[in-house]
Amino acid sequence: MTFLNWISVAAGIMFGIGALCAVWRIIKGPSILDRALATDVLLAIGMCVLGAEMAINRHTDTLVILLVLAIFAFVGSISIARFMAKQDAS
Repeated sequence: MTFLNWISVAAGIMFGIGALCAVWRIIKGPSILDRALATDVLLAIGMCVLGAEMAINRHTDTLVILLVLAIFAFVGSISIARFMAKQDAS
C-alpha cells in the first residue's frame, strides 16, 4: 500500500466521521438553524470528498457536480437566512 493510499483511507475516515456527525445534528438539532448549518456542513464535506477524489485520480470529470453542490449550498443558506429574518420580523 502506497503513501497516497494511506492518506486516502485516512481522509475517507475523517470525511465519514464528519458526515455522520452532521447527519446526527440534522436529526437531533433542536432548531431549524442547527439543521441548516448541519446541512451546509454535509454539503461542504461532500464537496471536499469530490475535490479529494479529483485530486487523487487526477481528473476533472466531476467538477460540474462540485459546482452544482456549491450553488445549492449557497442558495440554500441564503433562502434559510431570509426565511428566518422574515420570521423574526413578525
